[in-house]
Amino acid sequence: MKMKNKLLTILLCTIVMLFSYGCGNTETKATEAEATEAVSELLFTDLVKTGSMELQYAEQFSVDYYEGEYSMINIKDSGKYFVVPEGMPIPSDLENVTVLQQPLDNIYLVATSAMDLFCALDGIENIKLSGTDIDGWYIEEAKKALEDGSMVYAGKYSAPDYELILSKDCDLAIESTMIYHTPEVKEQLEKFGIPVMVERSSYESHPLARMEWLKMYAVLLDKEETAEQYFSEQVDNLQSILGAENTGKTVAFFYINSNGIVNVRKSSDYVPKMIEMAGGKYIFENLGDDNDLSTMNMELEAFYSEARNADYLIYNSTIDAEITTIEELLGKSELLADFKAVREGNVFCAQKNLFQESMGLGTLITDIHQMLTEEEPQMTYLYKLQ
Repeated sequence: MKMKNKLLTILLCTIVMLFSYGCGNTETKATEAEATEAVSELLFTDLVKTGSMELQYAEQFSVDYYEGEYSMINIKDSGKYFVVPEGMPIPSDLENVTVLQQPLDNIYLVATSAMDLFCALDGIENIKLSGTDIDGWYIEEAKKALEDGSMVYAGKYSAPDYELILSKDCDLAIESTMIYHTPEVKEQLEKFGIPVMVERSSYESHPLARMEWLKMYAVLLDKEETAEQYFSEQVDNLQSILGAENTGKTVAFFYINSNGIVNVRKSSDYVPKMIEMAGGKYIFENLGDDNDLSTMNMELEAFYSEARNADYLIYNSTIDAEITTIEELLGKSELLADFKAVREGNVFCAQKNLFQESMGLGTLITDIHQMLTEEEPQMTYLYKLQ
């Protein structure tokens, strides 16, 4: 009898324990469900807009701010990107918007023009993967990072190393518009859950607008005060040049490809604008066509007809190889010997690192100004052909 009572007691205790555990577990699940429901109840449409980023020159992007330190980046013809602060919930009603969850510290950077902007923000450590190998970089910080292994080459835009990118927990891929030539790559990255941002700073027609993209990247890294101060300093450094009287001297900016065709900048491009800001005049006043490209090709005879009387020639080696002598230039075409700038020794070359150093555009304006106004200019991105 005692044994039977003991067994009954054990059975009753077991039932009570199981019931208590079940209730406790149900309560825990309910709490978790309530938390999940609370998170999912956050709606973007309920967030109060607190302001917008003030931009002086840039036209290809905008940024709106919302309560909770959320930000919405809108890049023209690229898309909208909602930046979520670390630890904050994601609104449940976002549509046709790419979500970027901070911190963004495992970035795959393919758009080379953005590297210099990250460097200016002291944010190169956020880039763990590069779309350009060490031999393709002219930015020393990028070369050093690839050398010491803090950044690794993960394949170019058209052939990324997906396995490597995934192994590095990539949280954002920053691409140039070249990615549109291989849309399947963008689609695959997004299938893997990697947000893709297509940047368009190269579509800005004003040189200072390209530099102002610094502010957009600062939103990603939460370094907007740093960006504002840095950009303001760059603009302030140009004030004496921008306020100077135009010299009226004409400048041609070009290169000659292997087929003997001359490639020049359209009049609406940022390079002619820099020449104007520096105190000169671009030799082609109304050069352009209907497409979105910033450059166009000309037959050598047409270039000769319109540019032979230019006061200065700047050879663009950012695409072609650098040249150091007038003799090398004439090796591309003997017609150039009859150009005024060649006869008077006013031929300069732009260094190859220029196209990667986006924050150096202000310095290039200073270089061009010195070229136009000083007999022995001390320049950074230009040098005189001998």
